[in-house]
Amino acid sequence: MRNGLAIRTDIEVGELRRHARLEADGRVAARLLAIANALSGMSRQAAAEAAGMDRQTLRDWVHRFNADGIAGLSDRPRSGRRTRLGEGEQAVLKAMILRGPDPETDGVSAWRVADVCRICSERFGVDYTEAGMLRLMKGLDLSHQKTRPRHPQSDPAAQRDFQKGGWRER
Repeated sequence: MRNGLAIRTDIEVGELRRHARLEADGRVAARLLAIANALSGMSRQAAAEAAGMDRQTLRDWVHRFNADGIAGLSDRPRSGRRTRLGEGEQAVLKAMILRGPDPETDGVSAWRVADVCRICSERFGVDYTEAGMLRLMKGLDLSHQKTRPRHPQSDPAAQRDFQKGGWRER
């Protein structure tokens, strides 16, 4: 290699192409193919363009490949924005949602996302949009879907008889 960055050769080109075929993430597959093309003799510029990236980007991925192998070509997790509620407040909110609303104190018979936003604003002083609250609830392993309502005076035996056809006159 003339004055360029050497690519590690302990993994064969065929193995790189096989990993690219089996890879579920298309971006990682493109990175694998670009490195395989560069190892098989294609110019770095042509290998990068064939994979849909710039030559400098391919160079950065070669650095990661040399350091960490195939695993280094995956995207690293990103931290993202921190939630506005602390861990303790999130635990209280989750417990409150799982417990369910009290119609006398909360004013509702079932939690809606708008109600949870209102309660969060009143109790914790933190305002969330409905979309933001849905993301927070998903992060807490909660679903925004309500359960099917069930009347408190329903009779399970009568329902079973009705489903079996026992209600018909014979």
